[in-house]
Amino acid sequence: MSLARRTIDAFLGLLFPWNFLLVSATCLPKTILRLLRERKFAELLSPSRLKEAWFSDLWGGIAGPNIRRDAAVRIIPLLQGRATKGAVVDEQVSPGLAGTVIEVGAGSGLWVDMYSEIAEVRAGSGLWVDMYSEIAEVRAEPDGAARRRKVGSSAAVDGPITRVYGIEPNVNQHPALRRAIAKAGLEDVYRIVPVGIEDLDDATKWDGVVEKGSVDCIVSILCLCSIPDPEKNIRELYQYLKKGGRWYIYEHVRCNNSWYMKAYQRLLNVFWPHFIGGCLLCRQTEKTLREAGSWEKIDVAQPVTEPWYQVVPHRLGVFTK
Repeated sequence: MSLARRTIDAFLGLLFPWNFLLVSATCLPKTILRLLRERKFAELLSPSRLKEAWFSDLWGGIAGPNIRRDAAVRIIPLLQGRATKGAVVDEQVSPGLAGTVIEVGAGSGLWVDMYSEIAEVRAGSGLWVDMYSEIAEVRAEPDGAARRRKVGSSAAVDGPITRVYGIEPNVNQHPALRRAIAKAGLEDVYRIVPVGIEDLDDATKWDGVVEKGSVDCIVSILCLCSIPDPEKNIRELYQYLKKGGRWYIYEHVRCNNSWYMKAYQRLLNVFWPHFIGGCLLCRQTEKTLREAGSWEKIDVAQPVTEPWYQVVPHRLGVFTK
């Protein structure tokens, strides 16, 4: 690649987050008009509820589907056990998603269909089909489990998913989340948890309970950036994992590669949380996870394909308790 091309790519990469903020800004008037049409004046008069409605419209209608399209090539292999050292690989290198699962920040259900059975690889191409055609129908099982089909060693996933608890306190997201659950055929498997992490095991706060030490897997996809009191809540989630349980992450973190990228990210973070639903760019999420408790194995790294000018760098991988 020529120097000119690399320079242009870097410039566009550094500019991209500001474009994302602009997209969010243009979404706000549409949210206000929608709330007016629906006569939801209480939400309009409450800054916090208006922000929740604004973010729901942004994420569910614009940002979320685009992020889903771009990130699926990493996240689906991650949940199959085909990611190591920040890279997606052909062979399964760790156990895949199975058993009782907590999904943190379920949102509008962008990732719900991942819990359905994964369809076959295109014959001879070595490439995965489009992210929506990758997901096949759930096979009906007596216990309501979504059973995965083995399609060769590179796509093998261990065991059935018997239950998914999707944590989503923002009720504005629930209608879209329910539709996603129904579309994936997971009504008997996927349970919406309408409270925060701190109330997962409190039966007085919602019509269910998750016992600590009962969860096989936790999935967090671009959500730990906005949870309140991350150190406390990540330590709390750690307690729900069984011994040997796995925490699959795809999260963005604070820049650490150069002083100027750190400074640029901090400047961007002055505006970012107000436009992107409270998302904070400068959280040290990987560090917080490492310090949440004792881990038997950590295979987490920045995706190898991310360039130096990535203003929102990610971490991809698995923590095993």
